Amino acid sequence: MAMPAAATSLRPLAVATMTLIACLAPSLRQQLPGADAGASRQADFAAYDAQAKQLLAAMTLDEKIGQMIQPDQSALKDVGDIERYFLGSLLSGGGSGPKNKADYTLTGWTDLVDGYQRHALKTRLAIPLLYGIDAVHGHNNIPGAVIFPHNIALGCTRDAALVERIGRITAEEVRSTGINWVFAPCVTVPQDERWGRTYEGYSEEPQLVQELGAAALRGLQGSSLSDPLSVLACAKHFIGDGGTAYGSATTHGDHGLDQGDTRVDEATLRRIHLPGYISTVRAGVGTIMPSYSSWNGVKCSGNRLLLTDLLKHELGFSGFLISDYNAIDHLDADYKTCAEISINAGMDMVMVTDRYQILFADLKELALSGRVPMTRIDDAVTRILRVKFALGLMDKARSPLADRSLQASFGSAAHRLVARAAVRESLVLLKNDRHTLPLAAATRVHLAGRGANSLGMQCGGWTLDWQGRMEHLVPGGTSILAGMQEVAGPGHPITVSADGSGAAGAEVAVVVIGEKPYAEWAGDSVDLALAQVDVDAVATAKKAGIPVVVVLLSGRPLILGSVLEQADALVAAWLPGSEGGGVADIIYGIAKPQGKLSRTWPRSLDQLPISITGDPARYDPLFGFGFGLTY
Repeated sequence: MAMPAAATSLRPLAVATMTLIACLAPSLRQQLPGADAGASRQADFAAYDAQAKQLLAAMTLDEKIGQMIQPDQSALKDVGDIERYFLGSLLSGGGSGPKNKADYTLTGWTDLVDGYQRHALKTRLAIPLLYGIDAVHGHNNIPGAVIFPHNIALGCTRDAALVERIGRITAEEVRSTGINWVFAPCVTVPQDERWGRTYEGYSEEPQLVQELGAAALRGLQGSSLSDPLSVLACAKHFIGDGGTAYGSATTHGDHGLDQGDTRVDEATLRRIHLPGYISTVRAGVGTIMPSYSSWNGVKCSGNRLLLTDLLKHELGFSGFLISDYNAIDHLDADYKTCAEISINAGMDMVMVTDRYQILFADLKELALSGRVPMTRIDDAVTRILRVKFALGLMDKARSPLADRSLQASFGSAAHRLVARAAVRESLVLLKNDRHTLPLAAATRVHLAGRGANSLGMQCGGWTLDWQGRMEHLVPGGTSILAGMQEVAGPGHPITVSADGSGAAGAEVAVVVIGEKPYAEWAGDSVDLALAQVDVDAVATAKKAGIPVVVVLLSGRPLILGSVLEQADALVAAWLPGSEGGGVADIIYGIAKPQGKLSRTWPRSLDQLPISITGDPARYDPLFGFGFGLTY
């Protein structure tokens, strides 16, 4: 297939950019902005050392170990275990919420979190819980929350101020439910679009990730963590999660992309995968999550060189490290040894499910035997406590329970307007022959494709459920169909079909196609070709003899094949979230497309992986990094 002329002109710029990146010195600490990481905000945590250490001195070993354990709330065998084991934290992992689905509401979630917090306040020292959740594109577990575009789309905006504003809104909606900690931002730099977490990264290019990751961090944590509208953030997944080699060993399958091995030298690790941590540490991130993945065969969760020497000593990170979900289990066949390896490597808090009681006993025995020095235990707990002090949790004049007055703006029209603007800015116009777009409101439109009226498909994974679902209603959201009906107005009806049929008599067909929702692991795929049902829908609409506009919903670039030839206009809409009106705004010209590709778009499967950071001699994309048309 011939390369589109507009894409061809970008190749010299892309090669020049890769050459510049390749020339960067290996030591990012000396060369990149923000290299003296933590210098500007390290004092924010260090200022609480005296208070943290005073409290530490009053703690028993059991109370210290309890602060280092974070069970998933769904795995609690008895709610009284919060007091029995002096737990310092809980989380709701993907799909982990109120047990009764009738309580899967804003009120039900808030009651759940407040109930757990009340148990923590009954302990001898009344140290409040940190409660964590994956709020990766809005408060995405809670019905009625605003769902923002996933990070791959936000990377196409190049708009740090917008990303920061999204972080602020997310923080406000999270805090309204009593949750005070989010496992975001994700500052991965995905190098292989076959990886199922590609959409969680802002870009394949490290400096763009560096800029937008810091912006998201500023939005979430605000100017001060003690602000009641701020949440504790977590940069993830340290380090190299986006660079795993195809075919490397993995717990979940043969592809080796999820939880696999990043096989690069130190200079490459620093050049590509470190910048997002440099900028977020400098901006004052309170927590960092080490990756499931390995670096040259050594799991990051047990790598002292990375966790302590690089992150804590070299970069000056003064917050604490939280392991990924049961991640330490992969370090050794013996669970106690897993804990020993990870804690001694620098892990401060362990995320766990049903083994939390065993972990408590193992950590206590390891400390008493000296296999994990008490100095390491005390350092971990000090780091956790000073973050709690910085967050304002230890202020006896403030309640750690939810401020339910904040729920007045939860999912509000004002918040949705920001999300709609984010959709408009993130869409990338890849093709627009004969000025097919924008459409006039009076145009007779036939809307087709399985994504046309699917909020679940629009939002993708990490939406209400871990993997997302096609059939999700996403309360408060607007589908692309509803958005187009709104913008076109009641006097201009739109005909609809899922398979592209019935387009005869229309002036243009808009076909919405793409990927079914998925998240980590399940999203790994060696075949990024469009689904046959989507190819058929476009072909059927094309038979009507009218212009065809293709809107692609996906978490990564897909191999377009014949669809590119059949489409008169093609829009990469990514996973735009709950506000489908933003897609309609671009289709009807309410706003002009301004998104620029945050990822290289491959021609064919045999080009994968392809990236702006890779070999310039192999860089021959369909659409280059930074490509995007406008009206």
